[in-house]
Amino acid sequence: MAELWVERTGTRRYTGKSDRGAEVLIGSEDVPGVFTPGELLKIALAACTGMSSDRPLARRLGENYDATVRVSGTADRDNEVYPRLDEVLQVDLSELDAEAQERLLTVVTKAVDKVCTVGRTLKAGTEVNLAVEVEG
Repeated sequence: MAELWVERTGTRRYTGKSDRGAEVLIGSEDVPGVFTPGELLKIALAACTGMSSDRPLARRLGENYDATVRVSGTADRDNEVYPRLDEVLQVDLSELDAEAQERLLTVVTKAVDKVCTVGRTLKAGTEVNLAVEVEG
């Protein structure tokens, strides 16, 4: 499992890091060039959906198919939650007849429901524990 952390780089600005060398810039909406934490949550969901649907789509459409997963959802600021997230998987299935499209979409939906860890976690809810380590 990758080690993940964020480091503060300024007022409401952080850099998310992994021990594999990946970095992502995080901050508030008024900071240019960063993702907000909520945007990263949505991107994680969209990426998980895309990756979970990749094998069945590639098997049927070929390795070089194009796909985009769009995700949206407005935060309920009174409760600080996203009550609903909507995803749209955009993929060209025009080479398939209607019956083949329906079969493929059924397989894709089942694959996402079965193996998208992010989506499954959001649907199930999860326990989050915070510990504060005081230095010095």
